[in-house]
Amino acid sequence: MDSPANPTPREKLEAWLRYYHDLNLDEFYKDRRNMGKRIVKPRAAEAKAAPASKPQSQVASAAAHPAPIVPVLPIVNAPELFEVLDRVEGDTLELIRENLGDCTRCRLHKQRNKIVFGAGNPRAELVFVGEGPGRDEDLQGLPFVGRAGKLLTQMIEAMGLTREDVYICNVVKCRPPENRKPEDDEVATCSPYLFRQLDVIAPKAIVCLGATAAQALLKTQDPISRFRGNWFDYRNTKLMATYHPAYLLRNPAAKSEVWKDLQKVMAHLGLKRKK
Repeated sequence: MDSPANPTPREKLEAWLRYYHDLNLDEFYKDRRNMGKRIVKPRAAEAKAAPASKPQSQVASAAAHPAPIVPVLPIVNAPELFEVLDRVEGDTLELIRENLGDCTRCRLHKQRNKIVFGAGNPRAELVFVGEGPGRDEDLQGLPFVGRAGKLLTQMIEAMGLTREDVYICNVVKCRPPENRKPEDDEVATCSPYLFRQLDVIAPKAIVCLGATAAQALLKTQDPISRFRGNWFDYRNTKLMATYHPAYLLRNPAAKSEVWKDLQKVMAHLGLKRKK
């Protein structure tokens, strides 16, 4: 029987499991960070486990009948299983917004005024990802329209672009109370919609504004100071983290560091600063 044209996530998962079964890779771990990692036994342990010596007859037999060579599968740089399942065939920004609906999936909906989905060019080569909406964004339903948003606009224009050229969105779509940092469960609930947005837009570069956005996409808890200004691969797209515009309002001296980061992005995209 032919497979259905639009298999369900469960059918996709079963197909992947059958594929791994055919490769004799039946053992899966709950901790995804350990999936695919090799376990190497220390040499000292091997030495203890091995017998001190073998009888001459066993040595001769082993030489006459060498152990078969077991082929080792190469490590392939392919999308991981759960990343493939995250993708929605034929997805669009309109469908994502429709699926999001009048979201009540986490506690952030209780005090919000408007969902802040995202705005800009749906085919943008450059996407900026922030943490979450602030007060002005919550009232207008648009990302980065307050003081930090005005600074972001200046940053974009310094790159030789306009806000209409790029796409701007956040990790969470509802304003956290008192502009606090989103909780881990709130990020986990909302970020799949961000992942879908990025898959649909398929930009050439993503700039994460602040630690929350970078940690959500890179799946790390490291402070932004450890990786700011460096390129990373995110689902076949180049990703760079830099400081959030709100941080720059409090620490103007850091603007020069952010400009260095943006110049790297400009070089990657072939942009030249407008005179």
